[in-house]
Amino acid sequence: MAATEQARTVLERFPAGAPRGSWPAEEYAAAQRAQGTNARVVMDLSSDQFLVVTDTTTQ
Repeated sequence: MAATEQARTVLERFPAGAPRGSWPAEEYAAAQRAQGTNARVVMDLSSDQFLVVTDTTTQ
């Protein structure tokens, strides 16, 4: 199965080493969704960071 390229906008970056029980990327994404932005969290393995991204272009 081939991966397809999608345009994504990175809204925020969070280090992967957050304290146990802390989910800052998920909390930020939830806050963005509450404001109407279709945000989700993905892992960028090369930088060891969680990225909050959206498939829509933000200004």
